[in-house]
Amino acid sequence: MTDIAALKAKNAARWANMRPNPDRQASFDATARRLCATAAKARYLNISAKTGVPWFIIAVIHEREAGGPPHWDKQLGQGDPLTQVSVHDPKGRGPFSSFEAGAYDALVNCGPYAARWKDWSSGGSLTLLEEYNGLGYAAMGVPSAYVWSGTNQYVSGKYVADHVYRSNVVDVQEGCAAIIASMMKLDSSVKWTVSGVTSPVIPPPPVVAPQKTAPEIEKTPEIRQGYANTLFSFIASLFRRKT
Repeated sequence: MTDIAALKAKNAARWANMRPNPDRQASFDATARRLCATAAKARYLNISAKTGVPWFIIAVIHEREAGGPPHWDKQLGQGDPLTQVSVHDPKGRGPFSSFEAGAYDALVNCGPYAARWKDWSSGGSLTLLEEYNGLGYAAMGVPSAYVWSGTNQYVSGKYVADHVYRSNVVDVQEGCAAIIASMMKLDSSVKWTVSGVTSPVIPPPPVVAPQKTAPEIEKTPEIRQGYANTLFSFIASLFRRKT
């Protein structure tokens, strides 16, 4: 059984010390631009609003599972065709009518049940991503290729198929951590949250009722005629004083 708290601490330390490999940096930046593009981000935000999973976490899962440019015709769960029942873990999912429907199923109904996850700190987020791919790396005490490929935290070792590990294979896919680091340079909404801390709820400003003023007297024709008569009488009195 993997100690998740310990794995979070390890992944937080790895993030703090991570450096993308210089020969992969251009590739990471190009992927980040694709995932942060307005149209792609809008779709990820839509799924995020329904699941509670940060949009950029959904984006890097999509990249790892289905490749890019974002393949909207594949399942988020494992990259199998959207219109077919999945044959890779998680198996038996689908078919789905849309990418969003498949993504919702993967995040809500399939392990590691990302929609239930609450720790979106660096260690928490990267551990969720590792769990999404599987905890086989953690069980062997090595960094996950899924998360750390293309960085100084990873050398070799990869699951080349479900439950099939090869220690001498180098993962050439881009790891989630390095992609997120590049996304952070492009979009200020890509950021970790502090574990266990929520933003204070700021109440809206009080609604100030408009000051009530005395109702204006409607100037009816009779009232207007009264004003005219009074004015005429006043002028007439002035003439009488002079005679």
